Amino acid sequence: MTISSKAGNLADRRGYHHGNLREALIEGAKRLIAERGPAGFTLSDAAKIAGVSPAAPYRHFKDRQALLREVAKQGFEALGARLKATALQAGAGGEGFFAMGKAYLAFAREEPAYYAAMFNTGQPEEPSSGQDDPGFAILQAAVARMLGTTDPAKTRPAALLVFALTHGLASLSAPGSIAAPGGVADPEKALEIGVSALLKGLPQVLGPSS
Repeated sequence: MTISSKAGNLADRRGYHHGNLREALIEGAKRLIAERGPAGFTLSDAAKIAGVSPAAPYRHFKDRQALLREVAKQGFEALGARLKATALQAGAGGEGFFAMGKAYLAFAREEPAYYAAMFNTGQPEEPSSGQDDPGFAILQAAVARMLGTTDPAKTRPAALLVFALTHGLASLSAPGSIAAPGGVADPEKALEIGVSALLKGLPQVLGPSS
């Protein structure tokens, strides 16, 4: 039985109470994304999951993209909180980067709906660099500590390299991904090797700290 076919049961359990429709729609969207992907549902589908009329979602979201952007926003916030907690507990250097990378991989695995929405929502209403989410800021701060510099000309490219490695492994490990033959059998091992190589090469590539 699909998630959408269970909409009636979900509506019976939750009901519709003024004030919780927004969160019910977000939760419904997450369930639909997990089942069908970010492009595989309509605002009316989310309304059905929430147990409300097709017109009700427009009280909170002007269209499906607005709902997806909110799911993505919550995903970035949740990932940022997880990475922040990991950074506070992890050591410096390679151990810290590896711990943060593992936390990222775990988030992608445990929160597939958030992860899919975060990187498949199209253009945001307010353009940004794409690097200003909480998780990237935490990663860039860790890079700054490792390199001994706060110069964004050095910390940003280095953080992007670490992000590209981790995000790539998470994406290739996701269900339905088009990976190399055999897929990524052990993403954490691949992460460990990649982080080690990056840490050895970054100081030489970026030059002395200032």
